[in-house]
Amino acid sequence: MTSQTTLDATGPGDTAPEAPLESPPAAGLRGHPWLTLITVAVGVMMVALDGTIVAIANPAIQKDLGATFAQVQWITNGYFLALAVSLITAGKLGDRFGHRQTFLIGVTGFAAASGAIGLSHSIAAVVSFRVFQGLFGALLMPAALGLLRATFPAEKLNMAIGIWGMVIGASTAGGPILGGVLVEHVNWQSVFFINVPVGALALILGVLILRDHRAENAPRSFDLLGIALLSGAMFCLVWALIKAPTWGWGDGRTWLFIGASVALFAAFSFWETRVAEPLIPLGLFRSVPLSAGVVLMVLMAIAFMGGLFFVTFYLQNVHGMSPIDAGLHLLPLTGMMIVGSPLAGAAITKLGPRIPLAGGMAATAIAMYGMSTLKADTGSGVMSIWFALLGLGLAPVMVGATEVIVGNAPMELSGVAGGLQQAAMQIGGSLGTAVLGAVMASKVDSDLPGNWTGAGLPQLTPGQLGKASEAVQVGVAPVPKGVPDQIAAKIAEVAHHTFISGMSLASLVAAGVAAVAVLVALLTKRGANAEGGAGVGHI
Repeated sequence: MTSQTTLDATGPGDTAPEAPLESPPAAGLRGHPWLTLITVAVGVMMVALDGTIVAIANPAIQKDLGATFAQVQWITNGYFLALAVSLITAGKLGDRFGHRQTFLIGVTGFAAASGAIGLSHSIAAVVSFRVFQGLFGALLMPAALGLLRATFPAEKLNMAIGIWGMVIGASTAGGPILGGVLVEHVNWQSVFFINVPVGALALILGVLILRDHRAENAPRSFDLLGIALLSGAMFCLVWALIKAPTWGWGDGRTWLFIGASVALFAAFSFWETRVAEPLIPLGLFRSVPLSAGVVLMVLMAIAFMGGLFFVTFYLQNVHGMSPIDAGLHLLPLTGMMIVGSPLAGAAITKLGPRIPLAGGMAATAIAMYGMSTLKADTGSGVMSIWFALLGLGLAPVMVGATEVIVGNAPMELSGVAGGLQQAAMQIGGSLGTAVLGAVMASKVDSDLPGNWTGAGLPQLTPGQLGKASEAVQVGVAPVPKGVPDQIAAKIAEVAHHTFISGMSLASLVAAGVAAVAVLVALLTKRGANAEGGAGVGHI
């Protein structure tokens, strides 16, 4: 029984045609596969870049706007939360109304929200517009993948997805370098203003080049109750995980939101079995490789995004590097992702995804373990080894997990599959920042009082200790004005030692997550439904 009306002409016993409509070859610019790839790559690059470019700007934003550590976290968490909650719905919008339209709306809104952040003068405004960035980015990302899936013929689809994954990987890893240049030589606002011309270029290319494709059996109705239930469940889950470090894991509010999330997910699952055209057909998850691909993306993002959050503070506040120097020190990570992505694509095409994905997560686990050994005086050479290994490990996951998820979903659900892939990554990023942030905060709160007293520094009141702990969590030495140089040096030594102990523990947790992901990667396989766009209807 359903309260939803559909426009499907087939009766309950009829079988929807499996073969999509034949479309003539693309002529000229409109619908050209490689030009389509370039167009969506420009838009995807803008969104992926924003996931990490802000990390290098966080210290400057914190200083300029007088933000607390928790507020700085919300610059990242607000973006990830909005993306995570809305990506699957946005993918369904593309499946229902056309991926071209949703891509163009997403590009325009993302660029506009970016410009608004650059004009903001308060941390509240920055966080608010970051949420809007996330919402429009959610429209853009699965639509881009849906356009590729529909445009490329089967024999070239894996190559296109590999390049698409390379763009995401390179943009994600290149964010800190570009952010460092902009923050040091312009200002932190330029990190957001740069999206305006990039978005305008993507919009112009999209209007001229993109062709809207629809599978014949694409959804023709809209599951509004399913959207509400899934969005509520995702919001409650991510909100609980983000607020748990502040409220405490034993706090009733934390478990109230977790319980609400479980209840909403249960209600969503029940409703999806009753509605005529569900938001997410639960039969998708009967595919073990697809489910493994989604879990793998979550685990990868926890390790990568959570770890990267602290590395920027380590380089700038502990080593005293400028933003551009910090970005350059991450060049081995960026370079190995750029070099490794096409190599990973070739390996996945030849061997299938299982071995490259498992090997990539194993390398990621080793790299995160290596990063747990970093000290205040660790040299650039040692850091470069671990950063390079991390980039080499992440490359096959960024490329291969996309092919696993989307390739194991039917064509008419390519937007939903793209939304699942991106939602998994964004939830993982939010979880990584929140959970590893909680590990860091707990370790600093535990170690700082003893380290402070052991160094012979004057005793702090509970209020002073709380403020000192907040500063140390981002690697800043809480040195009061007018303190003699000798005392200031002791405070800095204690602060950096305590910060590194917290970062080391967080890195070990990330290494453990990556090790679990190795086992999950062994469950993946090449998509059985990766039938390119040679036979997809177009509009």
